[in-house]
Amino acid sequence: MVTDPEDKKQQQVLDRYREAAAEFQTGNMPPLMTGHWLLKKNHVTADRTWIDMGIALAWLTKHYEENPPYERTDGLQAYCSLEGKLEYAADVLPRGVDVSWVHYTASKNLLSLNVVCCPNRVHPDIRCPLPPS
Repeated sequence: MVTDPEDKKQQQVLDRYREAAAEFQTGNMPPLMTGHWLLKKNHVTADRTWIDMGIALAWLTKHYEENPPYERTDGLQAYCSLEGKLEYAADVLPRGVDVSWVHYTASKNLLSLNVVCCPNRVHPDIRCPLPPS
């Protein structure tokens, strides 16, 4: 039994941390670091696990084209071009660098597309949730 108020507060903080950590794995809250997507078990499916980088780039392209970024009214470009994004992704993915594309769509929704390498260079202790298809 915890009787010291300071110990009780620390225990409450620890309990809340454990609760939040358990909720993170199955909840809708996105991670702060791309490698932590590997911890979100309900977001992992075999059809979104690849060895072939070309398939990952095709997935990114498909979702980008289905949800393009909004276009500025002054004619200037708000975001890097799709070609620039693909060139960057093709360069870094083979080196184990995660790719994250985020932009606002014309409907003012925020689109976030992430390709996370596994094993992950930044988080080598996080196991790959599924073997690649």
